[in-house]
Amino acid sequence: MIMQNHLRHNLIILMLGAIALVGTSSCSTQTTTSPAPTATTLTNNAETAPIKTGGSSSTVDFLHTLKTAYESTSKTGQITVLQPGQTENIIAGVKQGLIDMGSISREIKPEENDDALNFRKVAKDALVVAIHPSVTGVTNLTTKQLKAIYSGSLTNWKQLGGPDAEILLLDRPEDESAKRLLREHYLGQDLPSSPNAIVLRKEGELIETLENTPNSIGTFSLAYAISHNLPVNRLKLNGIVPTPENLKTGKYPMARTIGIVWSRDVSDATQAFVNYILSQSGASALEKSGFASITQAK
Repeated sequence: MIMQNHLRHNLIILMLGAIALVGTSSCSTQTTTSPAPTATTLTNNAETAPIKTGGSSSTVDFLHTLKTAYESTSKTGQITVLQPGQTENIIAGVKQGLIDMGSISREIKPEENDDALNFRKVAKDALVVAIHPSVTGVTNLTTKQLKAIYSGSLTNWKQLGGPDAEILLLDRPEDESAKRLLREHYLGQDLPSSPNAIVLRKEGELIETLENTPNSIGTFSLAYAISHNLPVNRLKLNGIVPTPENLKTGKYPMARTIGIVWSRDVSDATQAFVNYILSQSGASALEKSGFASITQAK
């Protein structure tokens, strides 16, 4: 226990000292999956200036996936992905013209839209509960077990058939989509949070910490885990495997919906990128990276 407390203390110090570097690396990594070149809706006279895009921390990989795919099909369309921010700041940035297009993991609230914005749901991204490879012998968690871990009443992996080691819980703030969805589908709204949990503000920070911290557990994007081939163990929940296929059929319920927001007074270049995202080519690029695209009538 003393060693675990010492590890926790060192880990917190390390994260506080490196939080800026972690945030930067998590949003600069791009997916290497690109669809075969196809025709896009980019008009011949579209602007050539880079399109500025920005997203919440949970949707940055969604933007990088589309950036890589679009730039492989367009001779003139160049995309810049800015540092991730809070959802309300992304929406405000689009309204103020600081961002050409944004991505968020919730719908726009009525008070945030003065009819100057467009919003479309584009894809679903399942949330996976994953553990560090050091935790052997654990492949599935029930709702009861998940509640026990996140409340702090279950503290050792040995109680779940794993090694004799303290469970290091990496959690997200209550207002972030991952924690909201965990509560909605498994934890319930009234379950107290473990006092020993390490709460990480950005999803990239959680992923980085989970990859490098033995005996840790956390919840994050399944698409990111798939597209980046993360060396972590993805857990079944109540016997259901987290896959894009199970997400589409509704068998695996925990997922966030990602949408895009852009101004009604939009440039030709930005509109061309939006058209690509909403096209079959954009949907295919997302599917190849582990997202479940949403088909909508235009």
